Amino acid sequence: MADPSINEADTLRDFDPRTVTLDGVTKVVHVAGAGPAVIVMTEMPGISPQVARFSRWVRDAGFTVYMPSLFGRDGAVPDVEGGSAVLKRACMSAEFRAFAANESSPVTKWLRLLARLAHGECGGPGVGAIGMCFTGNFALTMMLEPSMLAPVLAQPSLPLDDPAGLEMAPDELVAVRERLEHEDLTVMAYRFKGDRFCKAQRFAAYAEALGDRFIARVLPDSAANPETPPFFEHVVSSPHSVVTAHLIDEAGQPTIAARDEILSFFAHRLA
Repeated sequence: MADPSINEADTLRDFDPRTVTLDGVTKVVHVAGAGPAVIVMTEMPGISPQVARFSRWVRDAGFTVYMPSLFGRDGAVPDVEGGSAVLKRACMSAEFRAFAANESSPVTKWLRLLARLAHGECGGPGVGAIGMCFTGNFALTMMLEPSMLAPVLAQPSLPLDDPAGLEMAPDELVAVRERLEHEDLTVMAYRFKGDRFCKAQRFAAYAEALGDRFIARVLPDSAANPETPPFFEHVVSSPHSVVTAHLIDEAGQPTIAARDEILSFFAHRLA
């Protein structure tokens, strides 16, 4: 099925919207594809047409995509007023730790259970996951679930008030580092050089915590798409979303190379 225009609301009609209850918490998860499972966690302010486009690329690469609805209006084009309201609500939500370093967001427990469910349904050696922006670090915390094998951190932006802070409990970070070493696994991470929300200090903190298991890619600001939805133009207002809003869908572009590297990473770990 051809992708809908990324400038118009996406009906997500080629996904199966499933109601999933885990540990007493119910969320809608959009599922599509076949093969090993990959969990795509949306950036702020929700599952935009660009996020859905990335999920379709993952699906078409031979994976079953699980795209949970974590905030916002599914399929909506990110505008300023609505997107800002979603951001404010998420910052106050008990599910997220938007301003707390050294703490893991409670929602990551639900996401780990989703990874376990997806692995049971899809089989294979394990599960991949990518978090973006507000959810950027969640794929790393999900490594506490044994089925998680391929974590990708795209512009991890929490905590919002501490550029060098890591949105993860210290004991959990140590446990993940030990697992990465023991199982010879790696973490892929992406950001633009001039990102206001994911700065160099954050990647430096990850590198210090995870050593050479943390593989960072920093793209030049010139690689970012200058034409973005209103929320990204007026609220984010810097190069930010490597594989979604700021991706330039043309051969030879650095953002397309990042997308392809992520897909290859999933294929390598989950084959």
